[in-house]
Amino acid sequence: MSDHRQFRHILGIETSCDETSVGVVSDGRVVSNIIASQQVHSEYGGVVPEMASREHERLLAYITESALESAGVTLEEIDGVAVTYGPGLMGSLLVGVNFAKGLALRNKLPFTGINHIEAHLLANFIESPQLEYPFLCLLASGGHTQIIEVAGYGEYRILGTTIDDAAGEAFDKVARLLDLGYPGGPFIDNQANGGDAGAFDFPRGLEDSGNLNFSFSGLKTAVLYTIQPMEEAERSKQLSDICASFQAAVVDSLTGKLRDAIRKTGVAQVTIAGGVAANSQLRSRMDTLSTELGIEIFYPALEYCTDNGAMIAYAGWLAMQHELFSRQSLTADPRLSISGNQSD
Repeated sequence: MSDHRQFRHILGIETSCDETSVGVVSDGRVVSNIIASQQVHSEYGGVVPEMASREHERLLAYITESALESAGVTLEEIDGVAVTYGPGLMGSLLVGVNFAKGLALRNKLPFTGINHIEAHLLANFIESPQLEYPFLCLLASGGHTQIIEVAGYGEYRILGTTIDDAAGEAFDKVARLLDLGYPGGPFIDNQANGGDAGAFDFPRGLEDSGNLNFSFSGLKTAVLYTIQPMEEAERSKQLSDICASFQAAVVDSLTGKLRDAIRKTGVAQVTIAGGVAANSQLRSRMDTLSTELGIEIFYPALEYCTDNGAMIAYAGWLAMQHELFSRQSLTADPRLSISGNQSD
């Protein structure tokens, strides 16, 4: 597709998990980002896939209208539609993909399928356009924990990944063990404030493996075995120490592997992305790492850490500048990898 269209205003749709979000990017600048976090899952301590897809169906048209209104842009002014097509929950992805295809078809607009992981990588450019290739990205979310070498647009190499739970998943599971609520990251981060991070010696998975992979399942199990024999009063008394010690173990694992990746590659610019990138202790430790190794660290704004439509719109805007479009035959791919390519 090459009709010399001016791709100024791009609508981005994100429904990969439990956030229903739509954003608008105009000339590479985010002008709206509406996020509806699905509270229906909180009582279950995790995402219920069937409920998630139904909530997306209920909310998506309204969120789209809200995003357009917030951006001060009409649907007639939109030049293209971008949508997450993977990875994620199959039902949730299908809701977004089908909605985007229908919107594009009805309004005779080009559309492009966006890799959710790539959108997280590129989100750092939204507020830090000075970021240059190559750089390393530590992606830590509820579904993924990876260190990715980004050589250029579309040029990605996974250096390390989790062999079991993702970091964000570990936060959610431990928060559920401690009856803190969902999503677990903010609750644990808050409870850890003022706690003693050295009170409990929780494991750092694969610490001496010699590779850049992560493991968090053993850490989760260690927390379980620690709190099982505790009476409720004792657990309550030591809650801040438990949270601080658990959080320190996660952050040590993430920054330790990232430090190794920096030394192995010699790359001097590093970004973090994903929901866990909002963690205050991780950000603090990254600042320390920056000073220690003489590297530059880039953080996305908090609203771009969690799943959001703005990062999809921005990734879509970049894709369309590169004339990367998708056919109407595009479908959801829940196991899509960072090397997946949606273009014609």
